[in-house]
Amino acid sequence: MIKAIKLTLALLLTAAITPATPAAELPDPYANETPARRDARMKWWREARFGMFIHWGVYAVPAGTYNGKQIGGIGEWIMNYGKIPVAEYQAFAREFNPVNYNADAWVRLAKEAGMKYIVITSKHHDGFALYDSQVNDWDIAGATPYKRDLLKPLADACRKHGLKLGFYYSQAQDWCNGGSAAGGKWDPAQQRSMDEYIDKVAVPQVREILSNYGKGVPAVLWWDTPTDMNKERADKLIELLKLRPGIIHNNRLGGGYRGDTETPEQYIPATGYPGRDWETCMTMNDTWGFKSYDQNWKSTGTLIRNLVDIASKGGNYLLNIGPTKEGDIPEPSIQRLKEVGVWMKVNGGAIYGTSASPFKRLTWGRCTQKASGKDTTLYLHVFNWPADGRLVVPGLRNPVKSARLLAGGGKLRARQAPEGVVVQVPAQAPDKISSTIVLNIQGAPEVAATPITQESDGAVRLMASEADLRGALQYESGHGKDNLGYWTNPGDSASWTFNVDRPGRFKVITDIAAEAAGKFEVVVGGQKLEGTAPVTKDYTKFKRSVLPGELELAQPGTATLTVKPVAKGWHPMNLRSVMLEPVRP
Repeated sequence: MIKAIKLTLALLLTAAITPATPAAELPDPYANETPARRDARMKWWREARFGMFIHWGVYAVPAGTYNGKQIGGIGEWIMNYGKIPVAEYQAFAREFNPVNYNADAWVRLAKEAGMKYIVITSKHHDGFALYDSQVNDWDIAGATPYKRDLLKPLADACRKHGLKLGFYYSQAQDWCNGGSAAGGKWDPAQQRSMDEYIDKVAVPQVREILSNYGKGVPAVLWWDTPTDMNKERADKLIELLKLRPGIIHNNRLGGGYRGDTETPEQYIPATGYPGRDWETCMTMNDTWGFKSYDQNWKSTGTLIRNLVDIASKGGNYLLNIGPTKEGDIPEPSIQRLKEVGVWMKVNGGAIYGTSASPFKRLTWGRCTQKASGKDTTLYLHVFNWPADGRLVVPGLRNPVKSARLLAGGGKLRARQAPEGVVVQVPAQAPDKISSTIVLNIQGAPEVAATPITQESDGAVRLMASEADLRGALQYESGHGKDNLGYWTNPGDSASWTFNVDRPGRFKVITDIAAEAAGKFEVVVGGQKLEGTAPVTKDYTKFKRSVLPGELELAQPGTATLTVKPVAKGWHPMNLRSVMLEPVRP
């Protein structure tokens, strides 16, 4: 009875809080959008480069453990992975009481880290809403002792501190409200019509989150997992975006909609997505939602270098936190965000508002750039500081107007050389993680083609985008792809030619996705190693594997590595990269 009353109230409230004009009659903000208007709409997002993802909900109560057993996988999927019945899972909400939640402190922490926007889970796959939804009582107000909207104070704090706020919404999967469920449903209580769920839950809730939080909120709508979404279902949701002109949404709605942004998850694409806006979302440990025993934290250095790497390829970094049921951000997350913020205070100018590197690869680090009138500022992010004091910017042909350290502003000498531009740098790096050199050049960057060379650590990284292909094999990019695909013919092969200046013995590491195990060979000169593709059961899910044995590159010079199938029993695979890792004595 309570839910029926609440649904009636929802209809009345929706009429009161939304414009009198029906959504279908509102102007479509994307209809006939010119490139200039799109650039204006995406401007703040492209300049931001760094944002905070927040996965928070009832799953923080079990925190990875169900019936005394640790459930594998990511924390927010515990209901699915543990096959927890609906009633049993919903009982966890009685313990979700985030009395320590301080939205202002959360936003100040994001700002201190150098983040420019936040995206929070308004509703995840378990169907639990972090706000007082009028659709039903499976929300913060109706199912928990807290009984207060968690999104409104965050919206207010973001306005106060100048950050944009976006909402994640699981439009297709909903394990409590009758939506879809990856892997199938496990409780009779879930057996409801998907179309009824779309009409009676997803549509009214998306209308609520687009309408209830005032000017500019949400700035982003982050759809997730388009399981069982068709165009008819997606159309009902896309129509609602007209309620929030200028909103940015991603590529995970389904129904054929590409959205505004690509969303690689837990990896950084080798070449970014030229011509498309994109955003890598990534955890600090191994989970999105809080798990009490997941202590596999990435180092601050890794987080900073990820941010630099992503910006150098023209993307944004959406870095996750998973708060506890009490509303506390785990201390390791706080510590790392503050340390990243210290680095950003010095180097943020080389991240915000920058565009992708003009260089195909740099053995010592990464590069971002900004146009300045007819000239260009290159920001050289040096991970591996040169021991000989010579930083070579390979293939750069432009005259250099000035060079300096970003930290402290110390001037540096730079000169043209046959291999590019050589910058004389001091003996000690300003920052052990990533030091920034500001190089002002005349005109737009002109970069000559340079060969693949060993990295500063001696490794050779061979990316799909740089392969020479034989046969029908193709390089695939965009839509979450950055790999060699269509490897259906065992006669096709991929090769890379590279320079060796530090000979030695090497392990071979491949990054492969395959639905079935097929064998392949890696050949260098007269040497051959055989590997088996890992079965990931999905051509978009990649797994790294080390081939048995080692290869020896005994002499300096040029080498060619070829990957080719073993014809007998061949099964197609997608290949993202091959790496030769030096074997240390």
